[in-house]
Amino acid sequence: MRKLALAAAVAAASFAVPAFAQDMSTTGTTDAAAPAPVDTAPQAPDGTRAFGIEPYVAVMGGWEQFDRQAVAGIPAQPKGYNLDGALIEGIVGFNVPLGPVFVGAEGSVAKGVSGDIDWQYGAYGRFGFRAGDSGLFYGKVGYRWNNFDKFAPGVVGNLNRDYHATVYGIGTEVGPKDIGLGGITGNSGLRLRLEVSTFDDAHSFRPMGGVVAHF
Repeated sequence: MRKLALAAAVAAASFAVPAFAQDMSTTGTTDAAAPAPVDTAPQAPDGTRAFGIEPYVAVMGGWEQFDRQAVAGIPAQPKGYNLDGALIEGIVGFNVPLGPVFVGAEGSVAKGVSGDIDWQYGAYGRFGFRAGDSGLFYGKVGYRWNNFDKFAPGVVGNLNRDYHATVYGIGTEVGPKDIGLGGITGNSGLRLRLEVSTFDDAHSFRPMGGVVAHF
């Protein structure tokens, strides 16, 4: 009888030890699976980090018309004749996010595809507000060089000369979610840009639109 009782006690102990070990293991797993601390670092409206450098490239298309009067050395044009033309522009730049605002700089080269403008070169600073999914509202100021393909007949001018002056502009960029296209890109991807600028104290009108690829 004693042998039977001793065997029963040994069997009970054999089952109890694994059960206790399993309980300890479960308790440890629960503690390890506790939620990670919430990231409280500042973020931009599109969920990216609030501070850093965002490089981008862009392709724009548009049109520019200059005043007929002499501007920044550009010869005055006769009545009824405007210096204007369609443009294709390439841009390289970067933004520096500063929480809900940003600053940045960019350089551009534009080629006239019709009309009187041949080439344009420019460098600009930008500043503005961030909104939505990579959306931006900005102002810009910089300097642009203009080279013309032709002037009005009979107008004296050097077509090989670059006419240059300060440029001012405003614009906006919208990410995919802002225009109802969520899921096409993440924080890095495409934006649509619309912009209007002017040459030498409002002596030209230059609306442009295009696509920005940011990284």
